[in-house]
Parts: sequence; structure tokens; C-alpha cells
Amino acid sequence: MRRLALIICAALLFTTSASAADFETIFDGKSLDGWEGKKDFWSVSEGAITGRTTKENPTKGNTFLIWRKGEVADFELHLKFRIVNGNSGIQYRSKELDNFVVGGYQADFEAGTRYIGILYEERGRGILAQRTQKVEIGSDGKKNVVGETCDDKEFLAALKKEKWNDYVIVAKGNRLVQKINGFTTVDVTDNQSSRAAKKGILALQLHAGPPMVVQFKDIKIKRGTGGND
Repeated sequence: MRRLALIICAALLFTTSASAADFETIFDGKSLDGWEGKKDFWSVSEGAITGRTTKENPTKGNTFLIWRKGEVADFELHLKFRIVNGNSGIQYRSKELDNFVVGGYQADFEAGTRYIGILYEERGRGILAQRTQKVEIGSDGKKNVVGETCDDKEFLAALKKEKWNDYVIVAKGNRLVQKINGFTTVDVTDNQSSRAAKKGILALQLHAGPPMVVQFKDIKIKRGTGGND
């Protein structure tokens, strides 16, 4: 009963009232208009943004497709993703470095089950929350697990391998919530003010390593105050 209560509480504390009319579609399903990345790796295929590496065309490091139409602060992002092999993620409130390298908060996912759903900080503090964790990060950077967000076995059973899955990211102030297929995978309050990002860019990751394909579609966002909204 305690586990059920924690899960219900996590869901109720961070519900949103956004309607479909509140959202802006940021991928037209036909082109990479508004997005920029290395053309050797990113294209539109089957109505989806597609990142692809092959044995003949690997990426030497993680490379990103960046949304060029403004930064985001408080927001709610919805999209669908599909992955065959490898690892990927959705960068948010992040910063662009150089040559399409990005650092910052990442809603992680992969073809396997180890990292999918975690909150990772690319080129930063590393893993901020493992899947199913409600975490409060102290002003000193210490990560305190204060609750559970979902049942891991039920979440993994709901994943659709190599098929389309839903990802939702909600950022309000210093609270970050990620959901996959309706399951809240992490709920993080980042109180380390010296490191917590208040705004930044959105980007999609193509991970270095073995050949892989990752796709994104039905990408829409509701932006709140702050940033270049």
C-alpha cells in the first residue's frame, strides 16, 4: 500500500492542465526546418526525424540535432520515439558547446533497459536520478532519494521494443518530471542552484558506438515563462 500511495502522490503532485490547443508543433513531419545537425547523420524518413550511424559512417562522439527556434525554461514536451540498437536521449535546458555537441539535462532512453527513463546530465553531474526514483538534489549536490515514482517491472513490460513509445517531459522551476508510456520514470527537484539550469536549448542525441537508428515524431511543446518564449 505504501508503494501505491507514493506512486499516486507522485502523479497527482505534477499533473498539468494543458490542452491540445496550448501546444506548438515543432517538427513538420517532412523536413528539418527549425532543426540543425550534422547532415551525414540526420534526415527525415517515414515522417520522422531520423538519426542513423552505420559501420561505414560512425560518429566519433555523441552528436546532436538542435532545435533552433529559441530556448525553453518552463515547458511541457510530448513526442514519440523509436530506437533500434544504441542509446539516445532528449536534451532540455541544455547548452550548445561546439560542432553540435550539447551538455545539460537529458531524458535518456536506449534499445536496452538499463538507462531508459533516467535523468542524466550530459557533460555535467552524470546520473541525477535512476529510473523509478523521486530525488531531491541538495544545495551541496547530494542526491537524496525520497520516494518511488512507478513499478519498474510494470514499466518495462509496457515498453514497445523497436516500436513507437511516448515520452513526456515537464519542467517547472527546479522540478523536472519525465514520463514514458504514461509511467513517471523520474521526478527530480534540483536545489543545487550553482548547477541547476533554468533555461536552455532542446536537442536530440545520436550516441557514439555501434550502428544504430533513432527516430522522433509528433513533437510538440507548450512553453511557459522565461527563456525566449
